[in-house]
Amino acid sequence: MRDKCIAVLCLICTAGLASETDEVEAGLLRAARFFREEVSTEGGYLWSYSDDLALREGEGVADVMTVWVQPPGTPSVGLAFLRAWQVTGERYYLEAALAAGRCLVRGQMRSGGWQYKIHFDEKRRKGYDLRIEPSSSEKKVRRDSTLDDNTTQEALRFLVLLDEALKFEDIGIHEAAVYGLTALLKVQFPNGAFPQTFQPDAVYDIKDCPIKKAEYPPEGAKPTHVSRYQVFYTLNDNLLYDVNRLLLAAREVYTNEIYLAAARRVGDFIKLAQMPEPQPAWAQQYDFEMRPCWARKFEPASVTGGESQSAIRALAKLFIVTGDAAYLEPIPRAVEYLKRSRLDDGRLARFYEMRTNRPLYFTTDYKLTYEDNDLPTHYSFKVPFRVNEKALASMGTMSADDREREKRKIRQGGYRALVPSAKGSAKKTRRILKDLDAKGRWVRNLNMRAAKGENVRGISCAEFVRNVAELCAYIEAEKRKEKADRR
Repeated sequence: MRDKCIAVLCLICTAGLASETDEVEAGLLRAARFFREEVSTEGGYLWSYSDDLALREGEGVADVMTVWVQPPGTPSVGLAFLRAWQVTGERYYLEAALAAGRCLVRGQMRSGGWQYKIHFDEKRRKGYDLRIEPSSSEKKVRRDSTLDDNTTQEALRFLVLLDEALKFEDIGIHEAAVYGLTALLKVQFPNGAFPQTFQPDAVYDIKDCPIKKAEYPPEGAKPTHVSRYQVFYTLNDNLLYDVNRLLLAAREVYTNEIYLAAARRVGDFIKLAQMPEPQPAWAQQYDFEMRPCWARKFEPASVTGGESQSAIRALAKLFIVTGDAAYLEPIPRAVEYLKRSRLDDGRLARFYEMRTNRPLYFTTDYKLTYEDNDLPTHYSFKVPFRVNEKALASMGTMSADDREREKRKIRQGGYRALVPSAKGSAKKTRRILKDLDAKGRWVRNLNMRAAKGENVRGISCAEFVRNVAELCAYIEAEKRKEKADRR
């Protein structure tokens, strides 16, 4: 009798669990339908919308005929749809991801990558040299692609993973992915670096950009400061870290070692770009003499506390993927430098003056200063210290088994990741479902430029992606439990 009661209780619990999982899946589908059928333009997305969809913006104000490529725009939402399909098997999500992919195909530049946004009205489209449109000989047509802010990298990574999900059977998606990767490899400098933007006819001669170690500008010489800084070697905004994330995904999806070779060359450049003592870290940008140089008016030639941390992470990941300990060699010196450069509050300055290591800032009218009491608010002139000293120190003695475990983490949580990491806790999942309205929206107070800085009730693509990540993590965990219970 006791065993029979336990069996009945198990059935009741399992039924309740299935019901809750069904509720989560229903909420996920409702949110996805709203985004795909009400929010999207030609399959693509911006960053934020007012709740009535009248106000729209990416990094800047947008209209109904424009979408954004720069995350958390179209590729980010497309990857979230791909994650929902992966977890549920529901074809609707794959179709939504495909619509986002086709949107990106229509915005791919002839140079192989993307600009920050894609226009769909005929007049503005003529101002871009798009791959699928007739070539224009007009001088004012925009032809460059950008690697800034993970724009081209994430668009391509999404297309690569979507191509795989579609079993390489969608010709348009496959062609766009391969075309973009081919163009990217073509514009890698001989020393392994990448520029911030690139043109369709970019060719780099080793005579013009020799392979050499980083150095300080000569004493008394002014660092390079030109308007076309985008052509130089760039680490700004984690550019190289994001390039390698893409290359590692492409290597696995297309089983082609050419992409790993390119990723290794990126690592070789990062090693070359490490500054000599007394500041053995990295600059945001280097000229062709491998000296730190200016970029925008608030990005001085300096050593950076920000991008130096992503350079360390990129080297560590290359060690784990390849087993080549040479990628670890620069790390201890860089970590010690960053530790001794911390500000009183534990953070790092984004910029440090070359040689003196004094923190550099800007005033609100963009005058370079050592003071931090009048900072512009649109840029992070101070950044968190996020160096995992213990993990980095242990890499030198890592066993083969440990490295394999770390490789799996880098794969699933890095270059294979479709959405931000999520635990899928029941408590958080219930709160997300509670916040989802009848139309399938998560509506919040948003400070939108389109509303001239006023708070409006609105919808955020970044929140959509985060919530999809949580719901999918919950569904996946519950399905694993159900499977284990049936054994």
